[in-house]
Parts: sequence; structure tokens; C-alpha cells
Amino acid sequence: MQSFLKSCTALTMALAFVGQASAQEMLKEIGKGEGALSIVAWPGYIERGETDKAYDWVSDFEKETGCKVTVKTAATSDEMVALMNEGGFDLVTASGDASLRLVAGKRVQPVNVDLIPSWKTVDERLQNAPWYTVKGVHYGVPYQWGPNVLMYNTNIFKEAPKSWNVVFEEQTLSDGKSNKGRVQAYDGPIYIADAANYLMAHKPELGIKDPYELNEDQYKAALDLLRFQRTLVGRYWHDAAIQVDDFQNEGVVASSSWPFQVNTLVAAKQPIASTIPEEGATGWSDTTMLHAEAAHPNCAYMWMEHSLKPKVQGDLAAWFGSVPVVPAACKGNELLTDEGCATNGFDNFDKIKFWKTPVSQCATQNDQCVPYYRWVSDYIGVIGGR
Repeated sequence: MQSFLKSCTALTMALAFVGQASAQEMLKEIGKGEGALSIVAWPGYIERGETDKAYDWVSDFEKETGCKVTVKTAATSDEMVALMNEGGFDLVTASGDASLRLVAGKRVQPVNVDLIPSWKTVDERLQNAPWYTVKGVHYGVPYQWGPNVLMYNTNIFKEAPKSWNVVFEEQTLSDGKSNKGRVQAYDGPIYIADAANYLMAHKPELGIKDPYELNEDQYKAALDLLRFQRTLVGRYWHDAAIQVDDFQNEGVVASSSWPFQVNTLVAAKQPIASTIPEEGATGWSDTTMLHAEAAHPNCAYMWMEHSLKPKVQGDLAAWFGSVPVVPAACKGNELLTDEGCATNGFDNFDKIKFWKTPVSQCATQNDQCVPYYRWVSDYIGVIGGR
């Protein structure tokens, strides 16, 4: 833990030395596939038809390249960083609160986008996104993006909740019972940003401009809100499958969630829907990143190209409830349908506060922000009732 905290503290300093010099380390040409590929991914991100035969973007890749894919799922960004630090993997589908940590820790290597023909088809809003591009060097290729939605039980909420207050404030629900013990919150320190986002709307006097850039007073207010929320939360979730079960069988009626869980529950004909409340939402834009010591770089580059095919992007978006990073995927996909991208939030890009790693040197609070290592230790304290 101590080494992890030190690496978070040193993030900004380390990034200052990352840049054009690293570009010379990029692969210059793709050779023959090594026969294997190991990926760290979020649940539901790498499907081979085992859950539903219609959703399979692995089998054809293996047939075409001879690269046998194995997947290690991770439930949080911190788990992804830990796995990449351990090594033994080729690729990771990292969110913005992990990607720059991986760059600063030299756990990932620059990617030569000239070797990826489909790079030119990537949404221009993402081609130079700051969560994986440092001084003009790309440390991966975009994979998918989307919001952290408010998932709710439609038997309890006849209309979509207008505010995140259903998970932050105690209230009596339509069945006459309190929400206490019936809501959940995400089990990851980046969730502090969700509290900050809520406070941006309800306590503007705090002066929060960016939920990932908090001075001491703003940070304290967010922690106080989370400590109160602790009295309402029945369980902190990080495992998508467990959250699905909690909504089905354990009486949970509202929580932050991913579209993946929403889709899973709707497919199971459960009374579930989701919304983005009036305060807006945090979100994620995930990047496929190449391990600095990848044993199978050729297969990895083949996968990055494969992942950007419109068919793969559309099928993945339909399965996960996310938004493709290739706009061409939004039309002509049988699973996603032509309305799928709009439904999943393609036009909400500017409304989402995308995950990023909090650092002390921040633009909106005069370089006086609370760094991520404190988010880690303090959120552990909140969950533990401190």
C-alpha cells in the first residue's frame, strides 16, 4: 500500500518526464502473431458467446490471427493497476482514473497508431483525449465510453428520479418505507467525485469547478456527505454480478451503476431502468493499453485493430450499454440498432465528467487540490465507518 500511495503522489512529476522520448520505443512493424494474448478487462468487455451466442467478438479474432485470448476481469481501476504492476498481461481496458497512473508508473508503452489502420475512424473527440495522450504520444487506443447511471427499481420509482438525492439523502419512498439500507454506492475511491458532483449542484458556494479537483474545504464537504451516505448504504458494490443479484433478490432499489448491469436486469425481465439525473453524472472512457513488458505485442496490435471494427464496436455497445468509439458503428448494427447510440448517450459526451486521476497540481483550485492517495485512504475510512 505504501508504494502505491507514493506512486500516486508522484504522478504529476512522473508525467513531466513522459513524452516524445518514449515515442522512440514504439513498435515499428507488426510481425507474426505469437499465438496468445492476455487481457485485463472490465466484466462484460471481452465476450466469446459463452453468455449469449449473439455476442462474440473473440472467436473470429482467434481464427483470423491464431492468437488465443485469455481474460482476467477486474472490478475496479485500482485492481487493474495492481494487476498491471504484477505483470504477465499484454493489454488492459483502463479507465481514466487508472490510465495516467499506468503511464507514470511505466507499466504501459506508447502505441504506434500508424500500425492501426482503423485509428483514423476513431471519434475525433477521443483521438487525443488527455487521459491516455501525453505530450502528443498515445498510450493506447479508445475502446468504449459511457456514464455512471442511476439504476432504479420501477416498482418503487414510477417515474425516473430527477436527482441523485435518492442515494445521498434519507427519504421515504413510494412504498412508505425509508431508502435506508436499500441503496448502494460504488466501492472505489473515485466515487468521491460523485459526491463532489452532487455538491456542485446543491452547494455552489463551495466553488467546485471539477469533481476531480477539490481543495481541502471541498474535499471535506464531499467526505462529510459520504459519511452520511454510509448510514444509508446496504452494500458498497464493485462486482457487477453481485449488484445484479442484490437488485433481484436483496431489496436494493437505487444505486449508481453501469449500463451493463441495467441491460442484464432488463434482459432478465426485472423492473429496472436507469437515468442521468439533473446534476449530471461521472463517467468513463476506457482505453486499450499495451503493457510495457507485453509478451505478445504482435497479437496485441492485431487485437487493437480488431477492437475498432464497426461490427465489434457496435456489438460491444449493445451488450454493455456503452457508446462506440467508432461513430460508424452507430449505423447498420443488428444488435445495437440505429437508435442504440442515441439511447446509450452518444450526444451526452459534454455532459459527462469523465474519470481522471486526482492530482495536487490542478487548474481550477490554484494547484491546491487533494491528491489521489488521500482519496484512497479516506474512502477506505468512510466505508469502514470512520
